[in-house]
Amino acid sequence: MSTSILLARLIGPVLVVAGLAALVNPKFLQEIASEFLASRALIFIAGFLTLLAGLAIVNTHNVWSGGWPVVITVLGWLMVLGGVLRMGFPALTRSLGEAMLARTAMLRVATGLQVALGGFLMYVGYL
Repeated sequence: MSTSILLARLIGPVLVVAGLAALVNPKFLQEIASEFLASRALIFIAGFLTLLAGLAIVNTHNVWSGGWPVVITVLGWLMVLGGVLRMGFPALTRSLGEAMLARTAMLRVATGLQVALGGFLMYVGYL
């Protein structure tokens, strides 16, 4: 099994399940996000884990040639950036997060895109 397929099989279901959970119970997820943003420790730990996962993806799958595997590489680099921002700029993380939570319509659109991306990765990974 190629690295692209393996990562698609790991990332796709996580995106779908997390996105569907947010769509099914948005108030609960917004409460969790608010609690998360109130904790500097959680922001730092999330940044550490996001950076670690992003580096794992980038170091094993830095593929820039055409086709769907580029999506995984881009996600890896976005995770690296997100981890660095959370660890290095927690106040910015908090303000951006609070601004996103205030826009419920934008959250629904982003969650829908997340589910679609996860569904696509599941499709290419499992079929």
